[in-house]
Amino acid sequence: MDTTLKIANRYELKELELNALLEITQAINENLPEDSLYKIYNFTLRANLKLGKLMLLVQENKQWEQKLSFGTQKDYADINADELVQSRKILFNSDLFDSPFEEFEVAIPVFHKNELLAIAFLGGVSNAQEKELIEHHLNFIQALTNIIMVAIENKKMARERLKQEVYAKEMEIAKKVQQLLFPKSLPESDNFIIDAHYSPHHTVGGDYYDWLSINENLKIVCIADVSGKGVPAALLMSNFQASLRTLLRKTTDLEEVIHDLNHQVFESANGENFITFFIALIDLKEQKLTYVNAGHNPPFLMSSNGTIEKLDKGTLVLGALREIPFLEIGTSKIKKTQTLLLYTDGLTEAFNEMEEEFGPDRVIDILNNNISAKPALILSSILKEIDTFIGKRALSDDITLLACQYHV
Repeated sequence: MDTTLKIANRYELKELELNALLEITQAINENLPEDSLYKIYNFTLRANLKLGKLMLLVQENKQWEQKLSFGTQKDYADINADELVQSRKILFNSDLFDSPFEEFEVAIPVFHKNELLAIAFLGGVSNAQEKELIEHHLNFIQALTNIIMVAIENKKMARERLKQEVYAKEMEIAKKVQQLLFPKSLPESDNFIIDAHYSPHHTVGGDYYDWLSINENLKIVCIADVSGKGVPAALLMSNFQASLRTLLRKTTDLEEVIHDLNHQVFESANGENFITFFIALIDLKEQKLTYVNAGHNPPFLMSSNGTIEKLDKGTLVLGALREIPFLEIGTSKIKKTQTLLLYTDGLTEAFNEMEEEFGPDRVIDILNNNISAKPALILSSILKEIDTFIGKRALSDDITLLACQYHV
């Protein structure tokens, strides 16, 4: 080939390179999807450089994925390319020899900052002239691959930011819904006092506590925890609270209330979510406590004589089955002053830095040291102890506490 023709060909190829870069830039500016960018990249290299083989491996979540493949002898989808690239330099035949990629003639690693994003493999040229053509245009191929991969990486980062923004908004909505569920005020009379506390985890869960005064002598306290997090959990719990309060306006028969609640939860969640629930009916006139524990952590009933009782009679979690298979109503005689401690599993299942669980026994020890204490002091003692116990470790779940003290 004479010098004039070589110069003309090189000029033509430089023009093709420039047009290819302009096309890619325009595609990126038009925010074309990733598949379209890969197709432009594939066409540009194969049409302009007469490649017989082309493959693009891309790192996705620390795994290599084969995004493009043409003319290769085998499938490279499950091959780890981590050990192939030790630096940013372009790899040639001698570097690829005796590796899973030895059928290729060139491998171009693509980095963004210090992170390896992809490796472009080229090969299958038919003669020395075409091989020389590829070598003359390695800088262009490297630049083109880098532009494509960085653009795709930026798309991923943008999607992740949007996902995080949506998640944060959902959590804010769930938090507001949950706050609306908690009672706005707690009673503090001569014979009936409640104090409560809620420590949120970094995600919004489905913890809920409540109390109702049916009349002067008949009081209701309850606590619940819905499976799942975020908006779905908050909405399910909101629906649960509305159903509970509607039912309690009609009846205080706990058997009827529990069966109806189970039906409501099952229908609302289609059996995919469930709710652990504890409800106690405190009758100060009849001096009797009646309760149902539906799969919840057993509350503790502490009497002024020093006895502590676990309230574990009841049934399964609500919403798991269409019909409750069994139901046992628990009862306890009110003896002078009693304190009822309700809590969610975030308390007993909290872990310290030694992977030890807080557990119910530590709660009992705290109660034994606060037999005659008011609800506020009991809760502050628990919170102080749990804070010391977990140390620098973050909570793994919400902690909800409710202490109810009453006497006849």
